[in-house]
Amino acid sequence: MCDTQHLLHSHHHGPEFILDTPVMRDFIAEVKAAIAAGGTVEEAIERFKPAFSALMEDPTWLPEEYMTDAVESGMGGGIGQWALYRAQDGSLCLFSLVVPPGKSTPIHDHLAWGLIGLYRGTQDEDVYAHEAGHEHVHLKSSNKIEEGGFFALIPPDDDIHQITTTSDVTSVSLHLLTNDTGCIWRHRFDQETGLPSPFRSGYVNAECDDDHEHDHPHDPAHSHSH
Repeated sequence: MCDTQHLLHSHHHGPEFILDTPVMRDFIAEVKAAIAAGGTVEEAIERFKPAFSALMEDPTWLPEEYMTDAVESGMGGGIGQWALYRAQDGSLCLFSLVVPPGKSTPIHDHLAWGLIGLYRGTQDEDVYAHEAGHEHVHLKSSNKIEEGGFFALIPPDDDIHQITTTSDVTSVSLHLLTNDTGCIWRHRFDQETGLPSPFRSGYVNAECDDDHEHDHPHDPAHSHSH
């Protein structure tokens, strides 16, 4: 059990609502109210699950442009991370992740809690975990994700995974997470060695505040507030 303190923030000065519609504004208001009510992360997630489920079941609210492949992206392979909402204090984001047929994301972590759901297509998910006392990760479990399915993400358990699209259409998943996931420095893990390196995925349609700076990335801490 952990409280609703956010794990990692990255402030930005752009618009909060990239997709600015009544559906989006109502949804984010419900999520913020659920988090503000306090208690544990698990309790907050239970409070906003119905709103997330309604979003997952509605085929009309997400424009096609946010479900298309990305020629250039931080994950490569045409994988696109499309920002839909980003709290200016870095405490919450909603984005769609599109993965073309047959493509896989890097093994990566998120460093945030929230919900992830599959809006279109089918996916295989490989979940990884750290070896006790070691930096490298090992395969922990594999799941088949069907359209409409969603699950809670609560670090450090099950925070590290790799997604592969198994459908013949690009898969689209919705990520509601309590940081600015595309702009924080997190980790990707080598496919062969399982060792981490600093990684920032970015967004296809939104800039991070320091996109034009040339500072070397810091290596984010492996530990989480929990």
